Amino acid sequence: MNRLLELPPEKLTPEQTQVFNRLVAGRGRILGPYKIWIHSPVVADGMEHIGTFLNKNGSLSKREVEISILVIAQHWNADYVRQAHIREGKAQGLTQETIDAILAGRDPKLTDPHERAVHRFAAALVSGMKLSDAEFGEIEQVIGRAGVAEVLVLLGYYTSVALGMKVHEVPIPQQPA
Repeated sequence: MNRLLELPPEKLTPEQTQVFNRLVAGRGRILGPYKIWIHSPVVADGMEHIGTFLNKNGSLSKREVEISILVIAQHWNADYVRQAHIREGKAQGLTQETIDAILAGRDPKLTDPHERAVHRFAAALVSGMKLSDAEFGEIEQVIGRAGVAEVLVLLGYYTSVALGMKVHEVPIPQQPA
Protein backbone atom coordinates (compact mmCIF):
# COMPACT_ATOMS: atom_id res chain seq x y z
CA MET A 1 0.00 0.00 0.00
CA ASN A 2 1.31 3.42 -0.92
CA ARG A 3 0.60 5.54 2.13
CA LEU A 4 1.70 8.80 0.54
CA LEU A 5 -1.28 9.92 -1.48
CA GLU A 6 -0.11 12.60 -3.86
CA LEU A 7 -2.93 14.70 -5.19
CA PRO A 8 -2.56 15.67 -8.84
CA PRO A 9 -3.14 19.42 -9.36
CA GLU A 10 -6.44 18.79 -11.18
CA LYS A 11 -7.82 16.92 -8.12
CA LEU A 12 -7.08 19.71 -5.63
CA THR A 13 -9.87 21.72 -4.07
CA PRO A 14 -9.76 25.48 -4.67
CA GLU A 15 -8.27 26.01 -1.18
CA GLN A 16 -5.68 23.27 -1.73
CA THR A 17 -4.84 24.80 -5.12
CA GLN A 18 -4.10 28.18 -3.53
CA VAL A 19 -1.78 26.62 -0.96
CA PHE A 20 -0.19 24.31 -3.55
CA ASN A 21 0.54 27.26 -5.86
CA ARG A 22 2.12 29.26 -3.02
CA LEU A 23 4.27 26.29 -2.04
CA VAL A 24 5.49 25.73 -5.59
CA ALA A 25 6.08 29.46 -6.13
CA GLY A 26 8.14 29.72 -2.95
CA ARG A 27 10.06 26.44 -3.14
CA GLY A 28 9.96 25.47 -6.79
CA ARG A 29 8.21 22.21 -5.92
CA ILE A 30 6.07 20.65 -3.22
CA LEU A 31 8.28 18.93 -0.64
CA GLY A 32 7.49 15.58 1.00
CA PRO A 33 5.86 16.82 4.21
CA TYR A 34 3.61 19.16 2.25
CA LYS A 35 2.37 16.24 0.17
CA ILE A 36 1.05 14.94 3.48
CA TRP A 37 -0.19 18.23 4.91
CA ILE A 38 -1.89 19.46 1.67
CA HIS A 39 -4.81 17.16 2.51
CA SER A 40 -5.54 19.74 5.20
CA PRO A 41 -4.74 22.99 3.39
CA VAL A 42 -4.94 25.15 6.52
CA VAL A 43 -2.36 22.88 8.17
CA ALA A 44 -0.12 22.97 5.07
CA ASP A 45 -0.36 26.75 4.87
CA GLY A 46 0.37 27.22 8.57
CA MET A 47 3.28 24.79 8.51
CA GLU A 48 4.73 26.62 5.50
CA HIS A 49 4.66 29.93 7.39
CA ILE A 50 6.25 28.37 10.47
CA GLY A 51 8.85 26.38 8.52
CA THR A 52 9.89 29.30 6.35
CA PHE A 53 10.21 31.59 9.36
CA LEU A 54 12.26 29.10 11.38
CA ASN A 55 14.54 28.18 8.49
CA LYS A 56 15.04 31.65 7.01
CA ASN A 57 13.96 34.49 9.28
CA GLY A 58 14.29 33.41 12.90
CA SER A 59 16.92 34.37 15.44
CA LEU A 60 18.71 31.01 15.16
CA SER A 61 21.60 30.65 12.74
CA LYS A 62 21.39 28.05 9.97
CA ARG A 63 23.88 25.91 11.90
CA GLU A 64 21.74 26.13 15.04
CA VAL A 65 18.66 25.13 13.06
CA GLU A 66 20.55 22.10 11.70
CA ILE A 67 21.83 21.16 15.17
CA SER A 68 18.25 21.20 16.48
CA ILE A 69 16.92 19.20 13.53
CA LEU A 70 19.60 16.54 13.95
CA VAL A 71 18.71 16.22 17.64
CA ILE A 72 15.00 15.70 16.89
CA ALA A 73 15.64 13.44 13.88
CA GLN A 74 17.75 11.17 16.06
CA HIS A 75 15.16 11.24 18.85
CA TRP A 76 12.46 9.96 16.47
CA ASN A 77 14.85 7.63 14.62
CA ALA A 78 13.68 9.45 11.52
CA ASP A 79 15.93 8.26 8.71
CA TYR A 80 14.51 10.57 6.06
CA VAL A 81 14.98 13.72 8.14
CA ARG A 82 18.31 12.54 9.54
CA GLN A 83 19.81 11.88 6.09
CA ALA A 84 18.52 15.13 4.60
CA HIS A 85 19.89 17.16 7.52
CA ILE A 86 23.23 15.41 7.77
CA ARG A 87 23.74 16.70 4.25
CA GLU A 88 22.41 20.18 5.09
CA GLY A 89 24.39 20.31 8.35
CA LYS A 90 27.58 19.67 6.42
CA ALA A 91 26.60 22.36 3.91
CA GLN A 92 26.27 24.76 6.86
CA GLY A 93 29.76 23.88 8.11
CA LEU A 94 29.07 21.24 10.77
CA THR A 95 31.89 18.72 10.83
CA GLN A 96 31.29 14.99 10.56
CA GLU A 97 32.64 14.68 14.11
CA THR A 98 30.05 17.18 15.40
CA ILE A 99 27.24 15.47 13.50
CA ASP A 100 28.30 12.04 14.77
CA ALA A 101 28.36 13.30 18.37
CA ILE A 102 24.87 14.85 18.06
CA LEU A 103 23.47 11.67 16.54
CA ALA A 104 25.10 9.55 19.26
CA GLY A 105 23.62 11.76 21.98
CA ARG A 106 27.06 12.95 23.09
CA ASP A 107 28.27 16.46 23.77
CA PRO A 108 29.45 17.73 20.36
CA LYS A 109 31.93 20.09 22.08
CA LEU A 110 30.59 23.14 20.26
CA THR A 111 32.79 26.20 20.77
CA ASP A 112 30.20 28.85 19.93
CA PRO A 113 28.20 29.67 23.10
CA HIS A 114 24.96 30.23 21.16
CA GLU A 115 25.26 26.88 19.34
CA ARG A 116 26.18 25.16 22.60
CA ALA A 117 23.09 26.59 24.34
CA VAL A 118 20.79 25.59 21.47
CA HIS A 119 22.17 22.04 21.53
CA ARG A 120 21.97 21.83 25.31
CA PHE A 121 18.34 22.99 25.28
CA ALA A 122 17.24 20.72 22.41
CA ALA A 123 19.03 17.69 23.86
CA ALA A 124 17.50 18.29 27.30
CA LEU A 125 14.02 18.60 25.82
CA VAL A 126 14.16 15.39 23.79
CA SER A 127 15.65 13.46 26.70
CA GLY A 128 12.70 14.45 28.88
CA MET A 129 15.04 16.13 31.34
CA LYS A 130 13.53 18.93 33.41
CA LEU A 131 15.87 21.88 33.38
CA SER A 132 16.44 23.57 36.71
CA ASP A 133 15.68 27.28 36.94
CA ALA A 134 19.43 27.95 36.89
CA GLU A 135 19.97 25.81 33.75
CA PHE A 136 17.02 27.43 31.98
CA GLY A 137 18.33 30.85 33.01
CA GLU A 138 21.76 30.10 31.55
CA ILE A 139 20.23 29.02 28.23
CA GLU A 140 17.84 31.99 28.16
CA GLN A 141 20.74 34.37 28.87
CA VAL A 142 22.52 33.13 25.73
CA ILE A 143 19.71 32.54 23.21
CA GLY A 144 17.04 34.88 24.60
CA ARG A 145 13.31 34.33 24.85
CA ALA A 146 13.00 34.38 21.06
CA GLY A 147 15.59 31.60 20.81
CA VAL A 148 13.81 29.56 23.48
CA ALA A 149 10.50 29.89 21.61
CA GLU A 150 12.11 29.07 18.27
CA VAL A 151 13.91 25.94 19.52
CA LEU A 152 10.63 24.69 21.03
CA VAL A 153 8.66 25.25 17.83
CA LEU A 154 11.48 23.96 15.61
CA LEU A 155 11.49 20.67 17.54
CA GLY A 156 7.71 20.46 17.22
CA TYR A 157 7.75 21.31 13.51
CA TYR A 158 10.40 18.70 12.74
CA THR A 159 8.65 16.17 14.96
CA SER A 160 5.69 16.55 12.62
CA VAL A 161 7.97 16.20 9.58
CA ALA A 162 9.75 13.17 11.04
CA LEU A 163 6.59 11.36 12.07
CA GLY A 164 4.82 12.19 8.82
CA MET A 165 7.67 10.77 6.75
CA LYS A 166 7.79 7.64 8.93
CA VAL A 167 4.03 7.03 8.96
CA HIS A 168 3.82 7.50 5.20
CA GLU A 169 6.95 5.39 4.63
CA VAL A 170 8.56 8.00 2.40
CA PRO A 171 11.76 6.55 0.93
CA ILE A 172 15.02 7.96 2.24
CA PRO A 173 16.67 10.24 -0.31
CA GLN A 174 19.74 8.75 -1.93
CA GLN A 175 23.04 10.31 -0.92
CA PRO A 176 25.11 11.68 -3.79
CA ALA A 177 28.15 9.56 -4.56
